[in-house]
Amino acid sequence: MQKQYTSSLTDAQWKVLSSKLPEQMLQRSRKWPLRLLFDAIFYVLKNGVVWRDLPHDFPPYETVYYYFKTWRDSGLFELLNLEMSGDFRQSVGRDRSPSVGILDSQSSKTIAISAKNSGYDAGKKIKGRKRHIVVDVLGLLLAVVVHSADVQDRDGAKAVLERLFENRWDFPRLQIFFADGGYAGHLLDWVALTFKKLKWKLSIVKRTDAHKFKVLPKRWVVERTFAWLAWNRRLSKDYERKIESSEAFVQLSMIRILTIRSGKN
Repeated sequence: MQKQYTSSLTDAQWKVLSSKLPEQMLQRSRKWPLRLLFDAIFYVLKNGVVWRDLPHDFPPYETVYYYFKTWRDSGLFELLNLEMSGDFRQSVGRDRSPSVGILDSQSSKTIAISAKNSGYDAGKKIKGRKRHIVVDVLGLLLAVVVHSADVQDRDGAKAVLERLFENRWDFPRLQIFFADGGYAGHLLDWVALTFKKLKWKLSIVKRTDAHKFKVLPKRWVVERTFAWLAWNRRLSKDYERKIESSEAFVQLSMIRILTIRSGKN
């Protein structure tokens, strides 16, 4: 019998996740069960181990990494996140498509193996990469882009909004985005001009008291999402050679959260 870890899917959680997988994946004959492969990937995500250190009751690490890489490159993780986010929104009485997005970035340290595509964030004094994300008012992930930490927030915002534009058919109601003062300036005009047909608008939430802590309207939601991501040790730093893997683990983190929440219903 397969040993159960704290990262392992329950029967209810696997039912939620497997219901969103493409039919051909479920029907294909393979040596290792799909559930076991996802459990192995979630083990790496939650516990932060290197692939080689997967416990021996999982499939060989080369096999697990092969499937991770294949599903990453095919866009499966991005698709699962979008589909499960829409389902969860409906389950709490909301439309599948949000009307509001909240934008922010988080700088993350890298290690020697992930030095490629990394830089120095002078503001945060961190050498590494940035995770730029857009979330809805529930804190669910709409889009993620990982890039060098020396990229200005305004340029990183353009990249993540362009990524969101690629999936615009999933968000027909989306129109307004909130961000902090670091995104003020020409970015507002760029958003209005570039996404004119979609009527997207960027709104800046400004601080009124420079030396006092204050929870900013809407902005706290994206900070909470970054806190959720921190539950997974693989995201405590950026350990990945490729930024595509960094983005995939952010998507997997949200998939795991949605699987747990939906599996309780």
